[in-house]
Amino acid sequence: MKISGLKKIFSRKDMTNGISALELSHPPDPEISGANMAKLDIPSAKAYRLIYPRPVVLVSCIDPETGKPNIITVAWAVPLSINPPMVGILVAPKRYSHELIERAKEFVINIPTMEILDKAIKCGKVSGRRHDKFAEFGLTPRPGKVIRTPSIEECVAHIECKLVNHVTTGDHTLFIGEAVAAYADEGAFDGNFIDIECVQNIYQVGGDVFTTLSKKRFTPSS
Repeated sequence: MKISGLKKIFSRKDMTNGISALELSHPPDPEISGANMAKLDIPSAKAYRLIYPRPVVLVSCIDPETGKPNIITVAWAVPLSINPPMVGILVAPKRYSHELIERAKEFVINIPTMEILDKAIKCGKVSGRRHDKFAEFGLTPRPGKVIRTPSIEECVAHIECKLVNHVTTGDHTLFIGEAVAAYADEGAFDGNFIDIECVQNIYQVGGDVFTTLSKKRFTPSS
């Protein structure tokens, strides 16, 4: 039976237990939406949450001296340019991966799915200074096509990047990378779009709460 307004919200605990939490939501009433709704003030420190949910990516990087790879979980990744193809990730300076990306001047953006949600979040909970995240969380390094940094086999798509610039943005650093190689699992990308019917990308709602997209697509009427 199809229930109107049904949405799925996943927490890390839900995925670990193999249970998806279901919440019933009511479709918005067009008569009380938009300009007719009261506007509530949001604390400035929470303003960034208004542009959530955000897609979660796993960024792999490498120690240029030892060759040891590392992984950091990132929800702040953004396209920056089509020509030349550039993307950006934001990383806090205290993170070990920040140091590695600065030194190696390269990184890979890997696209995980809900199938590896628990592993993806665990990669952001411990430091690569003391942990081998690939080995501990059962992830497989795949040799890069252009750069030395490996991608993550269990992810469905990958963007290899060479660092071209970095900018301090308050308490994070924006690492700007030029995409030098991009590839995806067969059937995951149709040449224009990720196939959201078979690929359940991870989106962070906030904290340890995650969701994914439905297969419905919408286009504007004009």
